[in-house]
Parts: sequence; structure tokens; C-alpha cells
Amino acid sequence: MARRSVKLLSWASVALAASGICLYGNKYLDPSDFGAVRVGRAVATVHLRSARRLRELCCANRGTFIKVGQHLGALDYLLPPEYTHTLRALHSQAPCSSLAEVQQVIREELGQEVQDLFQSFDDTPLGAASLAQVHKAVLHDGRTVAVKVQHPKVQAQSSTDILLMQVLVQAVKWLFPDFEFIWLVDEAKKNLPLELDFLNEGRNAEKVAAMLKHFEFLKVPRIHWDLSTKRLLLMEFLDGGQVNDRAYMERNGLDVNQISRRLGKMYSEMIFVSGFVHCDPHPGNVLVRRHPDTGEAQIILLDHGLYQVLTEEFRLDYCHLWHSLIRADMKQVEKYSQRLGAGELYPLFACILTARSWASVTRGIGQAPVTAAEDREIRANAASYLPEISRLLNRVPRQLLLLLKTNDLLRGTEAALGTRASAGSFLSMARCCVRALAAHERSQASLLGRTRISLRETLSLWGLSLQELLLRVSGLQLARRVGALLCWLRQLAVPAPAPV
Repeated sequence: MARRSVKLLSWASVALAASGICLYGNKYLDPSDFGAVRVGRAVATVHLRSARRLRELCCANRGTFIKVGQHLGALDYLLPPEYTHTLRALHSQAPCSSLAEVQQVIREELGQEVQDLFQSFDDTPLGAASLAQVHKAVLHDGRTVAVKVQHPKVQAQSSTDILLMQVLVQAVKWLFPDFEFIWLVDEAKKNLPLELDFLNEGRNAEKVAAMLKHFEFLKVPRIHWDLSTKRLLLMEFLDGGQVNDRAYMERNGLDVNQISRRLGKMYSEMIFVSGFVHCDPHPGNVLVRRHPDTGEAQIILLDHGLYQVLTEEFRLDYCHLWHSLIRADMKQVEKYSQRLGAGELYPLFACILTARSWASVTRGIGQAPVTAAEDREIRANAASYLPEISRLLNRVPRQLLLLLKTNDLLRGTEAALGTRASAGSFLSMARCCVRALAAHERSQASLLGRTRISLRETLSLWGLSLQELLLRVSGLQLARRVGALLCWLRQLAVPAPAPV
């Protein structure tokens, strides 16, 4: 009964939040009436109050509500900072199940008591998320494991939660026509059943570990299949600091810039080359540590429940688009943005994808680092384009939505580490795009054609490596001039991609 009462209150919370978001997007308050500073403070106060109520609503209803709240917390390009900063707490402060509830789930899934299965089992969870929490335990053979236990009743209540959210979002859409968030509910409806199946998560973990085995810096926990079920997952216990914890890295002698580059390289490989993408890289799911044998920086990738499988057509279009963005080829940017559903909103689409201003996009996003002034400009302009952004998100392919969320989480990590100002992540993307497009062209070419394509690929990758080196010393005027020359030479060496 108490849970039902809390859900009934969600109408008021969602409506208040929507009114705050629409106020932000359309500027219903006129600065000329009250003064820009007073209006700005009033709007910020409304946003913060509404965001806190939304967070309380998500924590009270748990499960699916927390999952959607976490997604909202990653939408930097769409929501005011009061919402994103407040809702990000759901990544690390989700409510926990009691020890008795955890023991009951283990008993139901494995038919044994905790003390019969484990030599020791920590009562306090290592962390709690929207659908589950993780406890550290030791098996009777001495192996230390992480035990992921699904919150009780999540499966039974998820369908009802999604239906309720769908009704609420539709009602708010009726009150505020600019509020077009039904796509978020659609995504939750599609992805939640997959995330609730921990056997599926285990299979994803093994697949990505095999797919990225050439990255010696990546570690994925091994799965203990004999003690895993749809609601219970046992895996190798791995410890480390969160990927956004710069202080931890400095204490342990880890190179922050190296970790940021490796993270970008790993995700570029997944998106552009493999088309199998881990879509929940929030800091609690990506750990770093010193490799126990080599002492090198190592990235640990956790929580493999949410993956996006890209179709071949979409992956190639997305590669072409990013390749065009990095080369500042505006005709190709327009073409491939429209192929991905952006239509006449392709300039806005390019800015959302890159988190760069249109001026930077037209110059070439790999040519200059992100500045604090540019970040402020992007945030200031986002408010003015809320209706257009909402329309755009309703147009683009559904598989792109999770990639946007992934991009936002990765940029948040870069901002926390202080590596956002580097253009290196764009160059990692460029390398993967060049490789992916060359591989596709080779698959359809003759022997002589394959040789030419491989040579062109080698020259392009060589040019990108030189450009990255020059960007690291971009404070030198000579380096900037040579970088521009290399960009021009690379555009001559790499012809525009053939129509797909």
C-alpha cells in the first residue's frame, strides 16, 4: 500500500520536473521583467527542487525508476545541470536490499544457505545499483568472488513500473508539448528484460573479453557459471579505484592521460570496429588499478548487462559520419547525418555527437582542444534548443540513443579527470573509423584494390599519429602550422568515401 501511495505521488513530481525542464528550454520567464540575474537564480532554484524530488521518487520506487533516473543523469546535452548533477547520485547511492532479502534470493536460486556456499560473506554490499547489489565473498576453496544479487521483486514489478512511467510521460507530454521523452520509456521497455537476465550478462562479459583480448590493459572478470542463475551472478573479484577518481590514480602512480586514452581507444574499438558496445560506462562500472604482474595501468570493465548490437548499415554510416566530422567535410557530415535521421537538424546533431560548438565542428574537431569557454557556450545554447533536441532524439535510430548515453558518460569521466581539453579521444575514433571503413572496402575489392586500400589506410593512420603528437605540443606555433599542413595532406590522400 505504501509503495502504491508513493507511485501515485509520482504524477506531481514528474509534472513539476517537466515544468522546470520546459521553463528552462523555452524561457517562459522574461529577464527584462525581473533582471537576468534574478531570473537565472529563480530558474536554477526550480530546477534543483524538482531534481531532488525526482531523485527521492526514484529511490522510493527503486528498480526501473532508478534505472531511468540514471539515464536522465547522463543527458548533459539535454537537461539543465541541476538535474544531471542531482540524478548522477543514483549511480552510487541506490537503495540497498537487506541481508535477509539477499539471503532469500540466494536460497531461492541455488537451493542452499549462504553459509553452505561460502566460507565467508560480507554483510555490507560493495555497491548497490538499480537492479542489484554486489557482495564480496570467499568460496570454500579459498577463491574470492563478487556475488551480484538481484533485488527481490524487481522482475515482478518492472512491467508495472514501465507502464506507469509510460502513462505519466504521456500525460506530461499532453500538458507540455515540448516534453518529448517517450523514447526514454521505449528504451527501458526494450532493454530492461535483458538487464534482468544475469546469464545474458555473463555471456556478454565473455564475448567482450574475447573480442578485446588484444588490449592487454583490459580486464573482464571471469564468470563462475556453476553458481550463476538469471538472478544471481558469481564472478572473479577484482578491486580498484573508480575511473573518475583522479586522486586514487595519483596516489597509485597511474598516468591519468594514459588511462583516458585507453578508455577512448577501447570504446572506439567497440563502436566502430566490432559493433558490440558496452553501454553503461559510469564510474562504478569502470575501475582502474596497477596490473599485479606488470605494474602497468589496467582498466577493469564491470556490469555487462546493457550492450548495444549495431547493425552493419548503421555502424558504417556512423563511421562515415565521424570520419567526416574529424576531416571537417561538411557535405559528408550533412549526408550521413541525414542518413541517420537528423534531417535539417544535422548541425545540431553534429554538435550533440561531438559536444563541440558548430564553429569547432566546421573547423575540424580534431584540430583544437576543447576550451572552458566552448563548454560554457554549449551549455548556454542547449537551453535554447530543447524542443529541437527532443525532436531529434525522436527521429534518430533507437540504437543511437544508447550510444549517446555512452558518449555522455565517457565525457563525464574525461571532465572529472581533467582530460576533456585534449582532442586525443577524437583521434582514437578517427583511427578506428579508418580501419573499419578500410576493412569494409577491402571485403568488396579486387586484389589490386585491396593493396591500394591498405596503403591508403597506412598513410591515414600515420598522419593521425603525427597529428596526435603535435597536439601534445600544441602550445608551439610551429606545431599548429605543421598540424594544419598534415590535415590538408591527409584530406588529399584520403578520398571522400564512396556512396553506400
